[in-house]
Amino acid sequence: MENKNFKAWLYLLPAMIFLGVFMVYPLIDVFIYSFEENFTSSSQTYTGIGCENYSYILRDPYFLQALKNTVILVLITVPLSTGLSLLISVGLASIKRVRHLFQTVYFLPYVTNTLAVGLVFMILFRPTEHSAGLVNLFLSLFGISPIDFIGGPYFAKMFVLCLYTIWVVMPFKILILTSALASVNKTYYDAARVDGTSRARIFRKITLPMISPMLFYLIITGFIGAFKAYSDAVALFGTELNVAEMNTIVGYVYDMLYGEGGGFPSYASAAAIILFVIVLTITCINLLVSKKHVHYN
Repeated sequence: MENKNFKAWLYLLPAMIFLGVFMVYPLIDVFIYSFEENFTSSSQTYTGIGCENYSYILRDPYFLQALKNTVILVLITVPLSTGLSLLISVGLASIKRVRHLFQTVYFLPYVTNTLAVGLVFMILFRPTEHSAGLVNLFLSLFGISPIDFIGGPYFAKMFVLCLYTIWVVMPFKILILTSALASVNKTYYDAARVDGTSRARIFRKITLPMISPMLFYLIITGFIGAFKAYSDAVALFGTELNVAEMNTIVGYVYDMLYGEGGGFPSYASAAAIILFVIVLTITCINLLVSKKHVHYN
């Protein structure tokens, strides 16, 4: 028995070393950096240990703007993308002959480079010298004045960012949910139809509970992915996200490290730890909720 345990730990050793070097150690290092006040990268020195970095971050208007943008992005894109993906997946599940074709079509945006998708969105939404943009041309049919969705008011830019994020993440969710729906035992549906159960009740009482583990997985990963958003904003608004008021927390961390006003690893570490705490808290809340609403078979 002891020999088997030794072999098991031996097999796990490479993964444990990898996780320790590339995940555990950096996390501890960032945590230490976040408390080192006035840290200088060139000399690797600091003046003291305390919470001044956190105090600065929580008073920095750029960080507060990034936090606001990230929270709005999470609250809008995660529920909408998951709900729309579920509706599309249910529709695809009912189309048997060309289901695989539609799955391929819906999955194409996921394998397309995000910057390329962002360029397409810029062409659709940004007015130019010769055109108001395709979206504005469509809105003009209803008498709506042209709107600069890329360089205009905040609500317009946030709308485009949310729409872009939903468009990018939906293909993966559709693929997962379509597979989950296909794995549901058809015996449950047959028994419900014999009893004369309506489609809506079948969906609520059979389909949702049976695919709830996959839904929970997508919600958790959706929250984590939305909180880590950065490339989406860069693809639409460029690298000057603070000027555009469209920065995210991850973008703020990057700017503190490598931006024009960067070179402040202590501030970047404090912002990263705050992001880690937010994501961990939301994940724990979801885990508690899942105990009552997720059914594992």
